[in-house]
Amino acid sequence: MVENLLAFNGNVVGKGQLIEISQGKPIVPDRPVIPFIAGDGIGQEITNAMREVVNRAVGVTYGRKRKIAWLETYAGEKAMEIFGSALPLDTLKAIELFRVAIKGPLNTPTGQGLRSLNVALRSHFDLYQCVRPLRHFVGVPSPMVRPQDLNVVIFRENTEDVYAGIEYQQGSDKALQLAAFLEKLGETIRPDSGIGIKIISREGSRRLVRSALQYAVNHKLSSVTLVHKGNIQKFTEGAFLRWGEELAQEEFADYIVSESELWRKHDGVLPEGKIVLRSRIADAMFAELLLRPTNHSVIASCNLNGDYLSDAAAGQVGGLGMAPGANIGDNYAIFEATHGTAPDIAGKNIANPSSLILSAVMMLDFMGWKEAAELIVEALAATIADGHLTKDLAVQAGVAQHLSTTEFAAALVKTVRRLARKKRMK
Repeated sequence: MVENLLAFNGNVVGKGQLIEISQGKPIVPDRPVIPFIAGDGIGQEITNAMREVVNRAVGVTYGRKRKIAWLETYAGEKAMEIFGSALPLDTLKAIELFRVAIKGPLNTPTGQGLRSLNVALRSHFDLYQCVRPLRHFVGVPSPMVRPQDLNVVIFRENTEDVYAGIEYQQGSDKALQLAAFLEKLGETIRPDSGIGIKIISREGSRRLVRSALQYAVNHKLSSVTLVHKGNIQKFTEGAFLRWGEELAQEEFADYIVSESELWRKHDGVLPEGKIVLRSRIADAMFAELLLRPTNHSVIASCNLNGDYLSDAAAGQVGGLGMAPGANIGDNYAIFEATHGTAPDIAGKNIANPSSLILSAVMMLDFMGWKEAAELIVEALAATIADGHLTKDLAVQAGVAQHLSTTEFAAALVKTVRRLARKKRMK
């Protein structure tokens, strides 16, 4: 038990217990300490809403048996104002100790200054899986005729590719030295070039594909699609595909059927209990998600492609406001809203907290508190289906009526209570 013995960023840890992670699986006590970072812009508003909904769902589901001990930690603009650092050491220490955390959006200036704080956190804790489940909720406006056909979980490699951050500014000594070296290898580099390096490793590729395949097995899903640009980038993304297919044959041979085997041996009918392993070039994958979304259950991709695909898929089901995210490694997990800080509406109490709430659902599911997670999803679906929309969704739907952030959270809490009572009466 951790009780008033530790403090991080000046905040004393309340009565709670440590989560342990063994072989990628959490061992969760009944009173876990969960660090949270409210984030920038609308972060505080949506974090307040998320905590209110989660606390209520955990309470009505488990009674006094289980409770989250929240610990506020800091990153981004608020951290810079208070501590003079956008990512204080105490924040890293808190996550290292308590293993599982959740965060709102963080601001990083584009093209200057700090490297992305999100990337820094993923790199520091080796959170190599960016996991984004994307599905449609009835009542959420969408540009698609059948948004319900998209129900996919994207596994994006989170630590490599161009996001590894190896870049040299145009005209710098390092850029000029690297250009000169490449010219010695027979490459032609314009002298006014900024240069970035793309990194795709065998280990990084294999562990990401392993996670995607294991997820499909655990959840009895029908397909895993490896997305790449290997037709052009043969020794990075082409290697990602090759290493992924090798891993699948080595460790999941009893489960997988290749796409060619599916048609050659099974006339296109997937045998029960099997998973079809597909591969798609990245640009073609965008078209397939629009034209044939039901063909894909789990997608595994390199970092940049996965970033593009997850945001595009979110657009098909209502936008980033409805898209949750998790960054998971072998020893730590950080759950996060996938949208930006929206500074233009910060403090106006009109932000949609659904992304962070659904990210908290992923966190509860990761912790094994599945009953509370499912209750929140049911409540969110029912609340939206009843026409209770935040302003962003109401504008898309072309309706004038909308709820504020706090009103939406209150509506969710009310629905959580109602559904919980209904379950108890059965």
